[in-house]
Amino acid sequence: MEEEKKQFAVLIDADNISSKYAASIFNELDAYGFASCRRIYGNWSKSNGWSEEILLENSIIPIQQFSYTSGKNSTDMAMVIDAMDLLYSKKVDGFCLVTSDSDFTRLAMRLREEKMYVIGMGESKTPISLTKACNRFIHLNLIAEQSEAEGSLSHTAVPGKTKHADSIVYGTAESMVYGTLDSRENVTPIQEIGSAINAYINEKGDEPAELAGIGSRLNEKFSDFDVRNYGYTKLRVFVSEEFPKLEVIQKDKQCYVRKRDEADKSVIIQEIIHMIEKNGGVIDNLSVVLEQLKGKHPNFDLKDYGYSRLSSFLRSIKSLTVNGNTVRKRERK
Repeated sequence: MEEEKKQFAVLIDADNISSKYAASIFNELDAYGFASCRRIYGNWSKSNGWSEEILLENSIIPIQQFSYTSGKNSTDMAMVIDAMDLLYSKKVDGFCLVTSDSDFTRLAMRLREEKMYVIGMGESKTPISLTKACNRFIHLNLIAEQSEAEGSLSHTAVPGKTKHADSIVYGTAESMVYGTLDSRENVTPIQEIGSAINAYINEKGDEPAELAGIGSRLNEKFSDFDVRNYGYTKLRVFVSEEFPKLEVIQKDKQCYVRKRDEADKSVIIQEIIHMIEKNGGVIDNLSVVLEQLKGKHPNFDLKDYGYSRLSSFLRSIKSLTVNGNTVRKRERK
């Protein structure tokens, strides 16, 4: 029996969100549930781009809110009041707050306190406080730009982009793909994503790190994570292209991620011990050890082995002792 779709209340801030995202809002929500309540808030005595045609086409109910006092945003207050009414009516399973206004951060947090699933949608200029307050946050401008780029590629060959069998790979030059770096100013940095992937692989130890597991971890850790934010359509292509030290392999219809050309820890340990023995059993400068390791393994990185400091890594080797900046081989008793 097909699982019943979750019911969502979609509340749109017309003063803050462009009507060009109307279709994207409901297309994205389809992956999470059904928009059983669709309302948009604004002062309809003024032009805001949300025409009658767009509202009818998407079955959105307009809520009129006059600006009673100059400089005060009455629309925000109306949205909050309606959200709380809907919450206590228990007619929906979650909320979709469509706004880039950080003033709604407290509302998102309050809804989550009541165990509501909260999806945020707005542009990538949205303050991080709001994106992190939601269970999921979708950057509408990046999603729309990605769709436009994908559409143009189907008609025109663009230098720097390569078609794969199951996806389209977009280069890392932001201006060539979907705008400039400024268009995703508050999107989770790729460096943070890379650190999270490495941490997941390290946690798995000798077990293979499934690509699906990495995707789940990234979604749990970063509320706004979506490969489309970075110009990709597939997670495995995103990982392969953005992280040269990682390799995606397929085995038995499953995709796994491993560190590329990473020397086995036991090999590294033996090389360190041999290095110290050649130096008379002691090295007075730990940087010498690190330099020699990098000379032999150009991609050597302590973080790949679960350490941030060389001294901690060396202390994990039972046959060695570390005192300050000196490492020596233990004498056999």
